[in-house]
Amino acid sequence: MRYSLAIILLFFVSSVFAQVKSPQNKLVQFSGIVTDADSNIVVPYVTITNLSNKLQKYAANYQGFFSFVVNPGDTVMFSAVGFTSKTLVLPTNITDNKYTAMVQIKSEIVYLKTVRVNPWATVEEFNKDFLSLKVADDDMAIAKKNLSRQSINGMKLTLPRDAGEISNANYRYNFDRMMNVNMRQTNPLLNPFAWGRLMQEIFNGDKARSSEQ
Repeated sequence: MRYSLAIILLFFVSSVFAQVKSPQNKLVQFSGIVTDADSNIVVPYVTITNLSNKLQKYAANYQGFFSFVVNPGDTVMFSAVGFTSKTLVLPTNITDNKYTAMVQIKSEIVYLKTVRVNPWATVEEFNKDFLSLKVADDDMAIAKKNLSRQSINGMKLTLPRDAGEISNANYRYNFDRMMNVNMRQTNPLLNPFAWGRLMQEIFNGDKARSSEQ
């Protein structure tokens, strides 16, 4: 009986000592930065999954930095859109309460299969659309349409005048204005003083004729 109690006590102490020394019960602050393996540029918002702890997930910030608690020996997977997933196994002999690592993931290149797009589902639909196709006008027909009276009148209403047209219009306007002013100034019928002189000459002529008689 004494030997049985000693053996049971020995097993109990050994199990307690093993649990205290087991690395699975030790907590470590795991921190680091995720970068691109090709350019060393940080990769933001990477999803980090602890495969050894019930698939618990974490996320890196916009600068690629992450920090969370793990156990030594845990398997951690880093994944991001456009990158190949990377699995990292933490060392089991971590003596400190923190562990840092620079994690590099590679860009993933995806080659897509060639896709041929057909606008017609069947040959019958193609034949129907082909027969109802409206053939475009040739160069001569297009030129006649562009030089038609309706097209030119429409362009007159919509197209702005260039510098030459504006200059010619201003010249004609100034010339017509100058001619109208000169005609008003030189036309004796529009001058009241000319009418007065004419009446005076008529009066003088009548007076001279009456004196001669």
